[in-house]
Amino acid sequence: MGSVDKGVGRRGCMFKRNDFFPEESFKSWGNYGRAFIQTPFRFKDRVLTRSSDQTELLEMTARSNHVMKKTLNWWDLMWFGIGAVIGSGIFVLTGLEARETAGPAVVLSYVISGISALLSVFCYTEFAVEIPVAGGSFAYLRVELGDFVAFLAAGNILLEYVIGAAAVARSWTSYFATLCNKNPDDFRIVVHHMNPDYGHLDPLAVLALIIIATLAVFSTKGSSIFNKIATVVHLFVIAFIIIVGLMNVNIANYTPFAPFGVRGVFKASAVLFFAYLGFDAVSTMAEETKNPGRDIPIGLVGSMVIITMIYCLLAVTLCLMQNYKTIDIDAPFSVAFSAVGWGWAKYIVALGALKGMTTVLLVTIVGASRYLTHIARTHMLPPWFAHVNEKTGTPMNATISMVTATSVIALFTNLRILSNILSISTLSIFMLVSVGLLVRRYYSSGVTTRGSQVKLIMCLVLILGASCGMSCYRAYSDGWIGWVIAVPLWLLGTGGLWLGVPQAKQPNFWGVPLVPWLPSLSVAINIFLLGSMDKDSYIRFGIWTGFILIYYVLFGLHASYDTAKVFTQEGDKLWNNAEDGMKGEELNVKN
Repeated sequence: MGSVDKGVGRRGCMFKRNDFFPEESFKSWGNYGRAFIQTPFRFKDRVLTRSSDQTELLEMTARSNHVMKKTLNWWDLMWFGIGAVIGSGIFVLTGLEARETAGPAVVLSYVISGISALLSVFCYTEFAVEIPVAGGSFAYLRVELGDFVAFLAAGNILLEYVIGAAAVARSWTSYFATLCNKNPDDFRIVVHHMNPDYGHLDPLAVLALIIIATLAVFSTKGSSIFNKIATVVHLFVIAFIIIVGLMNVNIANYTPFAPFGVRGVFKASAVLFFAYLGFDAVSTMAEETKNPGRDIPIGLVGSMVIITMIYCLLAVTLCLMQNYKTIDIDAPFSVAFSAVGWGWAKYIVALGALKGMTTVLLVTIVGASRYLTHIARTHMLPPWFAHVNEKTGTPMNATISMVTATSVIALFTNLRILSNILSISTLSIFMLVSVGLLVRRYYSSGVTTRGSQVKLIMCLVLILGASCGMSCYRAYSDGWIGWVIAVPLWLLGTGGLWLGVPQAKQPNFWGVPLVPWLPSLSVAINIFLLGSMDKDSYIRFGIWTGFILIYYVLFGLHASYDTAKVFTQEGDKLWNNAEDGMKGEELNVKN
């Protein structure tokens, strides 16, 4: 494939200079200067350029030098889904949000977050079946919304996984401390002169990440087997919590039901969306799935339905066992059993929580490395990260790199800060994937007429504008006038798509039902929940977005532009050679 991919195929984590920036623009300072002058032209090219299903399925995967092994079926994916999602979100954030934000109505927060997550699952499933590659939402957005939007999503995807794994790792320490009858800070190094949000160093979280990453590096199938065993144990503990917990309820604890009002319920639901993080990691395993058309819908949708039911039952159990004002924010379920006189049960709960968080860390690391691998295949990030190890069939460089970044964050940062930033990043990506699905169904180059394109854009503007209006209005007002304006506009945009724009493309294997209503509702709910996040989280999110934009302008734009041109030229040569061969055969037949 020319010079752009040199070095990708070497073993282990060894690297040379050209493994990171082998493109023509970085061969010399003169080349870089000329490339930088062309930034506006190149940026326009990347904004308007869309990938294709075939490019992602064939050309992108070929850039990893070795293929990933197809070892997974729907049973594996369902267990991965359950193992990926049920972790620190339910075992830590439930107590935090019940005590400080929603009260016993936290169960409604889980219902709202669950509906939003399930709608997003539908969109992810259709994409994963049609484009079964390791890139997940990054690959889907490259095909439907173009390179630049996909890059912005890529930055947030990587942020989502790094922060998600770091948050779970720190929660792992909290429940390990409960198991040992200790305070979490007994296992942390407290630096008194630092901001308390960053001054509680957590070496145990780093150790847990390193041990779990070792398994992820050496075998996907081995990770799957470990995940199944750990998840079975985890589900038994969850059943224990629900059954024994409901034997020790006090109905009076459910009064008042919503002490912080409706606003508190929605604010908590935005943060608790973190508890559903993980199912998108399962979509990145599509490239390693034996029969994506059958296995992915069963695995993804089935696991999400089960998870939502479990979350609601656990939330109800916790708030019936203990008054929301006295719920412990570090290990709520363990302490709740102590509060009702079942002190010995807290060890079973803590062990189950540790099992759950361990599987979440495992699947998060596996998913994050697959995302990084596919992003690096486009050269938006250095191609060294795209290497798939020949012996293990896993992306070793990407796995080790993601775990290193995650360990640094986990060592320093408080869970509350991590969960809030994570929810913004996650909701933004899910919203973009839902928009991407609408574009996929209603736009196809050479098929969609000019008039239909204009109608599609107008309808999308109405859907996005109305959704933003509802989100902002709810954030600043408890009135109803804004709803009277925004809801009809959303209905007008969605109904306009349904009645006025013909679908340009139908899924080959499995499709989201009730298009455009379900994807449009997913867009609205995700944006609505974004309006519940605090200002400081948006500031941190904005700083990260600014950082990745600077990287893109200086490096990612030029590397991906050069790579795309090289592959386009080589593809044209192959096509011309094929045409010449066909003409030669025709001449031979005539002679």
